[in-house]
Amino acid sequence: MSKVKYYYDPESLSYRKIERKKRTTFKYASLFILSSGFFAFIFVFIASQYISSPKERALTRELENMKLQFELLNKKMEQAETVLANVAERDNNIYRVFFEANPIPEEQRKAGFGGINRYKSLEGFDNSKLIIESNKRLDILQKQIVVQSRSLDEIAKLAEEKEKLLAAIPAIQPVSNEDLTRMASGFGMRSDPFTKVRKMHWGMDFTAPRGTPIYATGDGVVDRADSNSSGYGKHIRIDHGYGYTSLYAHLYKYNVRKNQKVKRGDLIGFVGSTGRSEAPHLHYEIFKDGQRINPINFYYGSLTAEEFNELLERASLENQSLD
Repeated sequence: MSKVKYYYDPESLSYRKIERKKRTTFKYASLFILSSGFFAFIFVFIASQYISSPKERALTRELENMKLQFELLNKKMEQAETVLANVAERDNNIYRVFFEANPIPEEQRKAGFGGINRYKSLEGFDNSKLIIESNKRLDILQKQIVVQSRSLDEIAKLAEEKEKLLAAIPAIQPVSNEDLTRMASGFGMRSDPFTKVRKMHWGMDFTAPRGTPIYATGDGVVDRADSNSSGYGKHIRIDHGYGYTSLYAHLYKYNVRKNQKVKRGDLIGFVGSTGRSEAPHLHYEIFKDGQRINPINFYYGSLTAEEFNELLERASLENQSLD
C-alpha cells in the first residue's frame, strides 16, 4: 500500500492530500529511465574497458603467446645471422684464399630484393610493419644461405681438384734411397762424358745397379714407353696433367705400357744403360708447360730434411754427367 502524503493549507487551516499530476509522474518516470540508461551505459563502458570476457581473455592469452613466439623467432634469426656471418668470413678469408678463389663481395651476400613489392599482401594489418620486416629478414637470410651453399659447393670442387693436383705433381724420388748408389749429377751445366765439353744437363742422374726398380713420381697417364727418342734409349714419359710431365730414361725394361694410368709410387720400369749412357743409371727430367725445370724442387714427398739437404749439396756439384 502506497503512502499518502499531505500538506498543510494555511487558508483553510487544514491538511490536504497531495495529489501528483500525471504529467509530473510521467516527467519523473522519464527522468528516472533516462538516468538509469545513462548510468547503465557508463557501467557497461567502464566494464568493457576494465573487465574482460572469457573470450577476450582467451584471445589475449593467445596474442601474448604469439608475441612470445615472435620474440623467440627473432632470437633464432639473430643466431642464424651470426653463424652465417661467421661462416661467410671464414669462407672469404680462409677457404677461398687457400684455394685461390676470389672472395664473394659483401653486397652480393647481403643484397635485398628489388622490383615489385613482394610484401603487398602483408599490408593493412595492425602489425604490418613488424610482419613485413620479419619477412624481409627471413628472405635475405634464405638468400645468404643459398649464396653460401653455392660457395661451399665451389670450394668442395676446388678442394677435389686441389687434391688431384697434389697427387699429380711429381713429388717423390724415382729411385728409392735404399737402392741408390749415389746421385751422380744434377740439373745445370755439366761435363759431357763423351765429348768432355761443358753443356746443359737437363735432368738428374741417379746411379743404381741394373734392374733397380723405378717408381712413378706422381699420378698420371703413360704418354710414351719406347726407345724412339734420340739419346734416351728405352724411356718412359708420364703426363701428370696440369702441365706436368716426367721422363725416365736409359731403362733396362718397362713395367708399364702407353696410355696406362699410374699412381704415385707405382713400379714403372727398371734401371738400365740404354741409349747414350756411360753406365747403369736413371736419367730423370720434369717438364712444366713444355719447359724443363729442376727436379730437385720436387722431392718433398719422400725425403727428410736431412736427406734433401744432402741431395741438394750433391746435385749442386759441377761434375761429369753419365749421359
